Order: sequence, then structure tokens, then C-alpha cells
Amino acid sequence: MSSVERAKATQIENIQKRTGKSMEELTELIQSSGLTKHAEIRSMLMEKLGLGYGDATMLIQFALKKDVQIIVQEKGLTTDDVLNEIYSGPKAGLRPIHDKLMSAINQFGEFEIAPKKGYVSLRRKRQFAMLGPATNTRVELGINCKDIQADERLLEQPAGSMCNYKVRLTDPEQVDDTIVSWVRRAYEAAG
Repeated sequence: MSSVERAKATQIENIQKRTGKSMEELTELIQSSGLTKHAEIRSMLMEKLGLGYGDATMLIQFALKKDVQIIVQEKGLTTDDVLNEIYSGPKAGLRPIHDKLMSAINQFGEFEIAPKKGYVSLRRKRQFAMLGPATNTRVELGINCKDIQADERLLEQPAGSMCNYKVRLTDPEQVDDTIVSWVRRAYEAAG
């Protein structure tokens, strides 16, 4: 079992302990809610069970077996296959931004790339960044790290968001040493 798989298993165990409910009960709660949209289910779990954003998301993925990474593995797709789909059509021109940032991040050391529906999550023991097109003209880089010295590019996100900060990128030239240093700091804190 990889360290990421162990971390997921531990998170699920902790959710069961905190809620006092088994996975069967938690799955039944989700399925009987009548909700179908991920965000609605997540909000319900956060409200009814007092779960945080990450725990609610993990529970949905586990209970409904909707983890895109599992689907990708079952279909035999590569990360490149997923990226080609994410950065297709009108978003194809954004791929150089992604590639330049990933080239810098790959220098940090080992981490996992977890493909999602419209972005990729970058993880060590926990997610340290997420990267994907937000619009046809902009890539968003989410950074999970506390107390980064902000500048006009680093947008602090509300409490409970998937990432503490967000950076909007419209050109590969915007990927500079400062942005890479923010991601490195998140990488080091995640691991």
C-alpha cells in the first residue's frame, strides 16, 4: 500500500471515529439524501456531520466510488491522456502554462499527480497544489500552504476552500521564481 493509499485509509477511519458512523451508515446517508451533485452532497455532509471540506470530499469519493483517479486507472489511461482531455478544444492554448509550471514542480522531488475531472491534484502526504483551466483563457493554480506573504497575484481564499491561495495564470511567462517558491513551500509543508 502506497503512502497516499495509507493516508486515504487513515482519513476514512478518522471520519468514522469522528462521526460515530460506519462506512455503511455514511454511504446510506449519502445515497438516501436524494442529492446528486457533488457540491450539494459535500455541503450536506459538512452541515449534518460537521465535517471539513476535505473530509466531506473524501467521504463522497469513497462512498460513491467516484474518485476520478480510480476510474483513470481502471480504463488504463495515463496522466497525459487526462491532460490532453482537460486541455482540449478552446483550452488547448493553456497547456504551455501547465507544462511550464509542472516542469518546475517536478524538480522538487517525489509526489503524486491525481487526475480529477477538470484539473490535477498534486499530493504528498496531503494535497499541496491543484492545477487546471478555470476558463478558456486562464489556468488556476491552487496552493495549500498557510502564511505565504501575499502579493497582488496571490489571492487568499475563504476558510474551508480546497486551497488557501489561488493564482490566476494567462501566460507561461507568468510562471516565475516567486510562484514556484510558493508551490515549493506548500510541497515541503505537505510532506
